[in-house]
Amino acid sequence: MSNETVQQNLKLGWAQETITPEAPVLVAGLFHARLSERIMDPLTVTALAIESGSEQVVLVSCDLIQISGELRKAVHVCLCQAELAIEAVGLDPAKVVLNATHTHTAPIIDSQASHTVHISGCGNGLNLEASKVQSYIVFVADQIAKAVARAWTKRALGGIAFGQEFAVVGFNRRWVDKNGRATMYGSDAQDRQLKAAKEQDGDTSFYGIDPSVADSFRHIEGYEDHSIQIVAAYDLQGDLTGLVVNVPCPSQESEDEFALSADWWHETRLELRRRFGEHVFILPQCSAAGDLSPHLLYGGEAQSRMLALKGRTTREEIAHRIAYAVESAIPFLGQAIEWQPVLKHRSETVELEANRLAEQDVQSAQEEAAQWQRVYEQERAKLDLHPELLNKPHWYVDATYAYGRMCAYRRIVDRFEQQKLRSTIQAELCIIRLGNIAFATQPFECYLDFGIQIKLRNPAIQTFLIQLAGAGTYLPSPRSVYGGGYGSTPASNPIGPEGGQQLVEHTVRMIRSLWADDGLN
Repeated sequence: MSNETVQQNLKLGWAQETITPEAPVLVAGLFHARLSERIMDPLTVTALAIESGSEQVVLVSCDLIQISGELRKAVHVCLCQAELAIEAVGLDPAKVVLNATHTHTAPIIDSQASHTVHISGCGNGLNLEASKVQSYIVFVADQIAKAVARAWTKRALGGIAFGQEFAVVGFNRRWVDKNGRATMYGSDAQDRQLKAAKEQDGDTSFYGIDPSVADSFRHIEGYEDHSIQIVAAYDLQGDLTGLVVNVPCPSQESEDEFALSADWWHETRLELRRRFGEHVFILPQCSAAGDLSPHLLYGGEAQSRMLALKGRTTREEIAHRIAYAVESAIPFLGQAIEWQPVLKHRSETVELEANRLAEQDVQSAQEEAAQWQRVYEQERAKLDLHPELLNKPHWYVDATYAYGRMCAYRRIVDRFEQQKLRSTIQAELCIIRLGNIAFATQPFECYLDFGIQIKLRNPAIQTFLIQLAGAGTYLPSPRSVYGGGYGSTPASNPIGPEGGQQLVEHTVRMIRSLWADDGLN
């Protein structure tokens, strides 16, 4: 490289920290509470610091279900503390962008989550022996801040290359019956999932379409995205230092476990490092995938047979598919390293139309909340009358499931009162231009229809959509709302298709603005 190229000052820095708690915690992701009983594999946070001229950004991926507002604030506070502020001198904390992989086997990071009342000493719940949520938030925020500061201090001249390959990871998890009604997973998933939770027999058949209703099946509701977006980072010698791997699928293969795990991203990191070197950093991102998951709606028996023949778990199979895709791209990416890519960053807080609730929605929610409250009280009374039940594994599942459902319906009533005062909901969006690629974050579980719109309508060669960069809920598409079902009803989503389309328009506008100087807006 010439001196002129070296002086272009694109700098890259990597770091990783563990965020695995040592003591038992409540696990996030389902209606019933789960106490962590073991650590399947480490939870980690990976940071990539990028600087060019006066612009800077730090991408941070976390093995968590979401990024709560509490966690973001705590990270900001940590970065402003004296010791880390000195280590991260020159870094603007506002340029730190967090995202979650959406694993359902990570600790709760929202101190207002309904099940926190069941932690011993935290309310009139079931007194489960788990660490307080606030304690974990403090710990993980400090670890994230350490990773950010270390990545920032390690930044050195380097280059990036980008590319796209394909791997089958995520499948649409919603199907439509002969009456036009949509269902997520099996027809009686809730009851069967509770049974599986209590018995832990490894039965995951409830994810597939129940054979008893198979004759009513007509079609899978939506599209699937099997693209893998890749950014490879290199040092001045052309050696690979790290990979950003963007996959349109949440990390939810082991989502029912009473354990802590990064899910299939753990095996994926291991497999990528086996192929490219233990020193290589892996930064995962979950693209728009609100209606996708790694679970099959049909063909599960054939899949299980093939996995047995290969001697792999589903998580290992996913890891191999992603690794094959990355491995096929890397030799070609290495021929197209960019040492002077444009770096631009823009963030906005936008207003999205709230999903309006009707009086009928509220009345129904109140009735459901009252019903689930009765079930919860019955379960509590059963435990009081039969204390020997406390010795059974997962004795608290039924009671906490009822409590979780009760709280969910009560939140609908709260939303109805809030919409009288405010008709919109704020969402923070962040757009980063790195050469000819765009990173676009949003806080929701965004249904794929919206994600494809964003990819299609902006001037970037590749668009890395990053969902769950906040604590948002599902963002359902119009066709999913037409079919209804879990994840796609007005009562279960603060923002609906109208707000989703507004998010698309804001995101496309912001991306285009970063290409305006190129005449490609």
